[in-house]
Amino acid sequence: MKWITRERPKIDRIACPWLIKKFIDEEAEIIYAPFTKVLEQSKQFDAIPFDVPDVKFSHRGNFCTFDTLVEEYAIKDPAIHVIASIVRGADTDRHEVADQSSGLWAISAGLAYNIRDDYELLEKGMMLYDALYSWANHLKNEKHLRQPFEDLLVNVFHQFIKEKNARKKIPTWTKQLKELIQDQIDTNLTLSLKDISKELQVNPAYLSREFSKYFDNLSFGEYIRKLRIEKAIQLMHSSKYSLTEIAYLTGFSDQSHFTRIFKRFTGQNPSEYRRKLIKK
Repeated sequence: MKWITRERPKIDRIACPWLIKKFIDEEAEIIYAPFTKVLEQSKQFDAIPFDVPDVKFSHRGNFCTFDTLVEEYAIKDPAIHVIASIVRGADTDRHEVADQSSGLWAISAGLAYNIRDDYELLEKGMMLYDALYSWANHLKNEKHLRQPFEDLLVNVFHQFIKEKNARKKIPTWTKQLKELIQDQIDTNLTLSLKDISKELQVNPAYLSREFSKYFDNLSFGEYIRKLRIEKAIQLMHSSKYSLTEIAYLTGFSDQSHFTRIFKRFTGQNPSEYRRKLIKK
């Protein structure tokens, strides 16, 4: 099969060809084309378009094209699912999704900067994802520090930092921020971190950097989603609202988005969760 996507790849458009060649069609031919020519050339070359708008294999909600391919081809390999979360975080600029996402972004951006030819870039990228697959399969639980004494020192240091941070005076803006966020959840309004930083008169870059220290080690976006799910669970105790209404009342764009986020936080679909509540 031939597969076609946009030129100048970085993350998804290198990761997807690797996945296609390793798990879907090892003889696949990958074609890169200008964005405006992808669909036209897909018909010309009888190629499957991917990672462009309005095609089968593309982003779905918060999930990237790599996730879509894994789902559509029912790839069960646990290492691929580890890689999927890393690619998703790097490709959607949500580096909190996986610890390795920021590293993948840095390396991928550097490769794309150094290599201007898309097909040479793909060749080097295949090696990168081969290495990532080996890590996910065999090494993801390994630590760089191998000596027990070194591990002990690191653990003691981390504990010291944790206790030191706990003793720090909590900034005044955190209380105001909690109130603003709660108002946002209660009234179903949507405020960006930039909007909130203006309200608090705090630099947005500082607020973004410091946020997780005072809000359950979560980014701003993840913390908001957590509160929305907690509110959804409260609403589920009443039979007054349908799941569609609950999705709307908790600020989700649609029910499918609500279902994905709910399952990520609880491990269950909303309908399953509600059925168990009713049984109780």
